[in-house]
Amino acid sequence: MQRRTLITSAMAALATSLSGTALAQARPGKPQVQVWKDPNCGCCNDWITHLQDNGFEVRAFDTGNMAARRRLGMPESFGSCHTAQVGGYVIEGHVPATDIHRLLQERPQALGLSVPRMPIGSPGMDGPEYGGRKDPYDVLLVQRDGSSRVFASYHQPTGGDRPTNPGDNPAAQTATDTQGRPWAEAEVRRIDARGNRLSLRHGRIDNLDMPPMTMFFQVSDPAMLERVKVGERIRFSADRVNGQYTVMELQPMQ
Repeated sequence: MQRRTLITSAMAALATSLSGTALAQARPGKPQVQVWKDPNCGCCNDWITHLQDNGFEVRAFDTGNMAARRRLGMPESFGSCHTAQVGGYVIEGHVPATDIHRLLQERPQALGLSVPRMPIGSPGMDGPEYGGRKDPYDVLLVQRDGSSRVFASYHQPTGGDRPTNPGDNPAAQTATDTQGRPWAEAEVRRIDARGNRLSLRHGRIDNLDMPPMTMFFQVSDPAMLERVKVGERIRFSADRVNGQYTVMELQPMQ
């Protein structure tokens, strides 16, 4: 009788243990996201915060994203400022967290999702510096053969004029620097002498296909930092140098 009781108790304990294991397996942790980005891109950091606030665990690599995009097979035509990987899918650009959750739930046959370029109003591109502006954009489901279809759409126009951004001044793009790069206008937000870089709240930069935003730029010549002050308006030209966004020339504005 005592032996039967011991066997019954042992079987009950085993069942409880197995039940607990099954329950633990039924409660997966947060989806793990790896992100490759430029170390000086503020909007990439804002997108990462958006993911973290919406149930993702993120590991970021400040090595730029061009090599990662090529390695993961995302076509250049769908490119943006950061590339990520989650659940076997590639995520390119400012894709909303809700669409990534939907992707992981539906598990379609595809390479991943992309929001090409950097549309204002997408997650990470929706800070107060954009003045509430929300440009229309699509989230694309990208296939491995390079084709795509619309997965979700946001801020589609309903008529009326598009609001303007205070830092977006088309007149600033009519002139070029000594090497033919277009000028952009900006406000100096921070000066990092140790890192040889400037934080600029800038207008559109046509040659980089970059919309207005606030981010850090390296400077091609450290002496530039002595010619500007925080809060000052400047015009500048920029390019990518060794994978980093870099101020090539600048002029204080009178």
